[in-house]
Amino acid sequence: MDPMAEASAFINPEKGVDSAEDVLAGARDIIAEWINEDQTARARMRDFYSSKAVFKSKIIPEKEAEGIKYRDYFEWEEPVNTAPSHRILAMRRGEKEGFLILRVLPPEDEALDILYSHFVKGEGLSSQQVKMSVQDSYKRLLSPSMETEIRLATKKRADEEAIRIFVENLRQLLLAPPLGEKKVLAIDPGFRTGCKVVCLDRQGKMLHTETIYPLQSEKGAADASSKILEMCKRFGIEAIAVGNGTAGRETEAFIRGLNLAKNIQMVMVNESGASVYSASEVAREEFPDQDVTVRGAVSIGRRLMDPLAEMVKIDPKSIGVGQYQHDVDQGALKGSLDDVVVSCVNRVGVEINTSSKQLLTYVSGLGPQLAKGIVEYRNEHGPFRSKEELKQVSRLGPKAFEQAAGFLRIRDGENPLDRSAVHPESYPIVDSMARDLGCSVLDLMGEENLRKKIDLRQYVSEKVGIPTLNDILSELSKPGRDPREQFETFRFADGVEKIEDVKPGMKLPGIVTNITAFGVFVDIGVHQDGLVHISEASNRFVKNLAEVVKVHQKVLVTVLEVDLERRRISLSMKNNPPQPDFVLKKEEKKREDKKGERPQRKKITFTNNPFEAALSKRDQ
Repeated sequence: MDPMAEASAFINPEKGVDSAEDVLAGARDIIAEWINEDQTARARMRDFYSSKAVFKSKIIPEKEAEGIKYRDYFEWEEPVNTAPSHRILAMRRGEKEGFLILRVLPPEDEALDILYSHFVKGEGLSSQQVKMSVQDSYKRLLSPSMETEIRLATKKRADEEAIRIFVENLRQLLLAPPLGEKKVLAIDPGFRTGCKVVCLDRQGKMLHTETIYPLQSEKGAADASSKILEMCKRFGIEAIAVGNGTAGRETEAFIRGLNLAKNIQMVMVNESGASVYSASEVAREEFPDQDVTVRGAVSIGRRLMDPLAEMVKIDPKSIGVGQYQHDVDQGALKGSLDDVVVSCVNRVGVEINTSSKQLLTYVSGLGPQLAKGIVEYRNEHGPFRSKEELKQVSRLGPKAFEQAAGFLRIRDGENPLDRSAVHPESYPIVDSMARDLGCSVLDLMGEENLRKKIDLRQYVSEKVGIPTLNDILSELSKPGRDPREQFETFRFADGVEKIEDVKPGMKLPGIVTNITAFGVFVDIGVHQDGLVHISEASNRFVKNLAEVVKVHQKVLVTVLEVDLERRRISLSMKNNPPQPDFVLKKEEKKREDKKGERPQRKKITFTNNPFEAALSKRDQ
């Protein structure tokens, strides 16, 4: 059959079809649409793109200087099926910001061969027309459609991985060791505007605020020195918290040069997100008469005392522990982050008489309205004396009480069990245990020998089984104990305060601030975190960085390279001695294997090098 001859019968100038070629072009368009809508063809193309497509990115002409941070992707190709989440999100961000051209394409000839085998039969003139239709359909319809599908699929995959990493990092950060209830002097450093200083009592209440100028002149330094010493004495300061932002290291050096009492701890605090809090509605409600710098200083001090209680007031995305968190699905991210905050709050427990409305909001069974009601009741009637008194809070019904009570604590409650995680509905069981042993509940909580005499089988009922009774007994042995690790002081290397001070070959102490799929970011005290690439994280192969490091961990790193132009520092953790956290885990594991029980955490004694740690003998 001659397609040209057959097409001649359909020429119609009135409809704009002036030639046989116009007729064939229209026919090819129709066939191209059929090919694009063919489900078998689309399925084969989808599989082919998934296995053979390649990300191809290049810089938009004349954007090289402006888009320097994307230099790694100026001419980049990578298979879709192996591209890690961070590179997918980086290329997409570069495209969104107008620096990169990003395509997702497989080998075109192989794609066409797949379609030819499905649609083209024979070698005649008609087959040539179908072949032309296949080419048109692929380039004009199928390829853009498949590219969109693959981009969406890889974006979803990258989002899931990024959110997983963010969630784990946030969990570790929220569960960072708290200093505890100490009288804290907190400083939000600054050069030109001075340093905002606040004094906090052991519950985090602001007692005093001051502005000092220690970094501008000798007179300012002398005046600041006398004020700091006077405040430390006047308010019985037990710890000093200095934000690690602008002028942080300089302020730290100034404070360390003062003749402070030896019992005063000096701690650099990561202030990521503090500025977000200070400008928030929560901060304005807490401190309506103070400016943002004072609020920021308060946040720094409270973050040292209890990271969890303070950080729940900040949008987790502003804390800075994720990768490309602003590029992922925001709904999925928020849901996952809210879940991990609730999990951490419930794991630690909440002291009902001192906790903020924001912290109470995350307790299971409560929420913004009930949390607000608890605080209002507390302000009107004074501290709660028992968990049962919670039932007096407006709109806090039996169901909410049942869900929340086990996660709430009353340190000085009328019932000693109120300071534990034992649920009020189980109090009668504990009372029975104490009555059967002829002792008080307080004696039962304090004496292990008494607890060993308990036969749990006597207290099994239809509602309470052995697992629940074991949990109760376990909680009685450590009522209200904070599950977070013990706080340990840390100090950056002296004399290394800005990126220009960092030289290859240096070994520096640092704190892990963020973990991503490609590496670990470490704060070494120069206002610019360094990066330990995953290949430099350990002497052994590492697939998952969570296996070797965690957020807020103290590490010793070796400087590999410093790029002043791009403000980048390359670090390595290879060939460095084990850090205290891992030494502890190793030693405790040995004792667990030997004794079959979890040992007490050993005390760490630091030498001048913070990581030449020795494990002292346990007190007998």
